[in-house]
Parts: sequence; C-alpha cells; structure tokens
Amino acid sequence: MRTREFGAGSRYSVRLAEGCRICKQGAKMVLLVTGKCNTGCFYCPISARKRGRDLIFSNELKASNMEEVLQEARMIGARGTGITGGDPVFVLERTLTHIRALKEAFGPRHHIHLYTSNIDRDAYLQLVEAGLDELRIHPAPATWAQPARAGLAEAVKDLGIPTGIEVPAIPGRGGELRTLLEYCAASGFDFANLNELEFSETNAVRMRNQGFRVKGDLSAAAAGSEEMALDLVETVRGIPVHYCSSSFKDSVQLRRRLQRRARRIALPSDLITDDGTLLKGVIEKDIVLAQELLREEGVPRRLVRLDPEKHRLEVAPWVLEELASSLPMPSFIVEEYPTADRLEVERRRL
Repeated sequence: MRTREFGAGSRYSVRLAEGCRICKQGAKMVLLVTGKCNTGCFYCPISARKRGRDLIFSNELKASNMEEVLQEARMIGARGTGITGGDPVFVLERTLTHIRALKEAFGPRHHIHLYTSNIDRDAYLQLVEAGLDELRIHPAPATWAQPARAGLAEAVKDLGIPTGIEVPAIPGRGGELRTLLEYCAASGFDFANLNELEFSETNAVRMRNQGFRVKGDLSAAAAGSEEMALDLVETVRGIPVHYCSSSFKDSVQLRRRLQRRARRIALPSDLITDDGTLLKGVIEKDIVLAQELLREEGVPRRLVRLDPEKHRLEVAPWVLEELASSLPMPSFIVEEYPTADRLEVERRRL
C-alpha cells in the first residue's frame, strides 16, 4: 500500500483524522481535564505531577477556572482542542462543560477531539450532544486479541462523528494489534492511530521490567515499536492507519505550538528563535542600580522590563550583550519556553 510521510518519521495510509492535521500545525490546545484514570496501563507516560490527581491543565498552564483555559487557547490561536487525561470520561460532567464552553467561545469550527479508555456508549452520546467532533478510544491491550468481547462496535454505532482507536505500538504485540485493527476496519471505524511506545519518568521502571529498551542514546522511544507500526500502516486494509513517531511530538507538534504562542506573547525586548523559544537578557542582582545605569546609557524603556514573577530585570538581549562588560552586576542571556510555566532551557553568562 502506498503511504505518505507526515513529518519526523510519521506516516499514514489513505487519509488523516482532522485532529491530527490541526496537531501538525501546532494549533491544538492540549486540555487535561483530570489526571485520574481507572485503566492502569503499564506504559502510561503521564507525569508524576498529574498522575492520579484531579487537576486541570491547558497546555502547560495549571488552570483554576474556565477563563484561564480559554485564554490559553487564545494564546496559541488554537483551531482545536484535544481533551485528555487521565481519562476525561472519569469526570464526564466536567468534560461536557469544557466542550460546551470551548464551542461557545470559539464557535462550531473549533475542532474538539477526545481520548478515552472507557467503552461507554451513553457517555459517547452525551459527548457528541455537547459538541465533540472526533472520538479516539484507547482499548486496553488485554482486549486486543478479542476486541469483540469489549463491545467496541456496539458502543460507537451511528455516533455521527469520526471515531477511531489510538493505541501505542507495543513490540511483541503486533499480532494482537493487527487483530484489533482488522476488527475496527470491519466494524466501520473511521481511523486508527498508532503511537510510538515511549519511556517516561513515570513508566520507565515498569517498561524495563517488561523487557523494553530504548532504541538509541538520544531517544526515549522503545526499540522495535516504529518498525512494527510502519509494517501495520503498510499492510492493514480497510481502515486509514496513521503512525505518529516519538520525535514528531517535539520536532513538529510542540515546536509549531511554541512558535504560535511566542508570536503572540513576545515583548519588544524579546528575541524569538527558530524553535519558538524566547531569548531574554536578564539581570537578577542589584536590580535598582541596574535600572539606573541602563537609563544613564539611554536604553529605551520599552527594551527594559521588571519581571516581578521571577524577581529579575529583563533587557533586550542585543542591548545587554553590548553593555554587560560595563555593568557591575552579573548579566545573562536566558532561553526559555513561551509557555505558561516559562521553563528555562539554557542560560549563558555574559
């Protein structure tokens, strides 16, 4: 079968789900509505900060109210939202409320897709009624060999929205996964997404105990996952299959989302890198004296900013590089993400 490249080693057959197209553009907000889930998959990569906790995150922002969620969507110019967890069906009423609020704020063209491991037709119908555009079911690996017993086909019949499965490509489980895909093809599912199996800080011990190993020194992906997934993309008939590589998430999806957010939040004193991070000149000591010296040097006020959150003075990096040698306090060029958590990537002392 002829397959198509989707970036960073990802490939697909036939066509892509709309949520994947928006994801590639960096225009998808990731909305975690809870860290709670009752499935207990050994490979779950959710962070320790979120796992098992009833929290809401819109991208990197820990949100305390709906307006913060909506504002984060605005900050990246989101064309859509992927609702995830934990499991969003675990907090169904909250999930329904968020779907309705997103549609009300951004209109019917704001595409919403959702991930769940719960096979619950009644919940699916409520999600569709609230405005869900695309459903992605994550059946537990224990059901792959006999998917009919899980009631997948009955649960999604005539939902009226594109419905697919999304699962990791687990090395050694290729036969069972093929059975699942063929069942979905025969049952009228619209697509199947296979993710490269990855190690994370929270699943690494269990992954190693089950015999999985990373495929290289510079990768968190499991050896053998990509090869198995690509074979399924090439050979499974009757349903569009998309393989999403581990590197795609960072080199394409995250990078483009950062670029979108950086363009919206960058200050006149910031430089945006090709990766979408921000470069800032930073002074962290003797801030009052630094402000006075910069004024004496004639530095425009728009190129200097007092950051009360990080207790520092931010100066346009091209200005600080020029003046650092004449200042008595330490000066740095700091690279950080344009995200709500403002994660620092690197710093260089001038």
